[in-house]
Amino acid sequence: MASTDAHRRAPSLTASLDRLGLKLALAGLGVLALFLYSFTIGPYPIPVATVVAVFLAKLGLADRSWSDAVELVVLDVRGPRIGAALLVGGALAAAGATYQNLFRNPLVSPGVLGVSAGAGFGAALGIILNLPGVGIQGLAFLCGLAAVGVAVWLARSLERHAMLVLVVAGLVVSAFFQALISLIKVVADPLNQLPTITFWLLGGLHRMTALSFLTALVPIALAGLVLYALRWQVNTLAAGEDEARAMGVDVPKVRLLLILAATLMTAACVSVSGIVGWVGLLIPHIVRMIVGPSFPAVLPLAALIGGGFLLGVDNLARGPGTSEIPLGILTALIGAPFFALVLARTRRLWF
Repeated sequence: MASTDAHRRAPSLTASLDRLGLKLALAGLGVLALFLYSFTIGPYPIPVATVVAVFLAKLGLADRSWSDAVELVVLDVRGPRIGAALLVGGALAAAGATYQNLFRNPLVSPGVLGVSAGAGFGAALGIILNLPGVGIQGLAFLCGLAAVGVAVWLARSLERHAMLVLVVAGLVVSAFFQALISLIKVVADPLNQLPTITFWLLGGLHRMTALSFLTALVPIALAGLVLYALRWQVNTLAAGEDEARAMGVDVPKVRLLLILAATLMTAACVSVSGIVGWVGLLIPHIVRMIVGPSFPAVLPLAALIGGGFLLGVDNLARGPGTSEIPLGILTALIGAPFFALVLARTRRLWF
């Protein structure tokens, strides 16, 4: 009987994997098309065919027939920003999906443990200390990690209702760092430093350089590998701690690794883009509507759709008009009403 059941389940599993592969392929093609189109947006118009030719030439597959200015715009001006939009959007969506499965709560976002507020404080501190761009980014990254470390330490010191207390500790730490940010705004130079702090906190990718992109890519890639390696344990944890222990999962260790990986991703994102909300909250819900609640299926598709979503929003931010709209404003304007509709559709997957 067991053998018969296994044979029945095998075709179903294969069909599910095939459907997931098809959805990933379609999402990947859509993101690729958006990626190429994004290079055409801006005051210096460049056709898609020229963009493709520039990349092919770098691979030795095409002859050069364009000016140095075109290559500079594609590779050095728009390239890092477009790549960063894909990277940050994908990382925030993956971190949000991880936290939502870990806490079994559809309202959890990547900043739940205070990483966004901590990174914002680090950036604000770096600005009033007149640090260079890399110094501001590094201080934001370290303070984001420190904020989550304080939240985890505070939750562990209380030693009861660990997951609930961890969320409460994150809220406390986040409120504390938000107060520190407000204090820095009070003492900052109102003509130069205060506007810089304000616009940094609103989020944006206009500061992106190749160096900033690479410094964010390394920790995000490492954390992403950890999440992918633990994807089946996340699925088991979603069923409950007792069930996970019965299946041989080291719950405290896996939970800590997941928190560290998701925090590392979020801190790296905030350090280069500022505080960009709603991506890590909204995109995992949309993905679960497409593939269901299974985390091994949600993780890769959330990363793809999250990257495409933020790239599309960034295209809107730098498209029409003479001034750029901060990403944090646009993601809230788009995400808030849409999230209300999505949450109403996906509530059955959680309760």
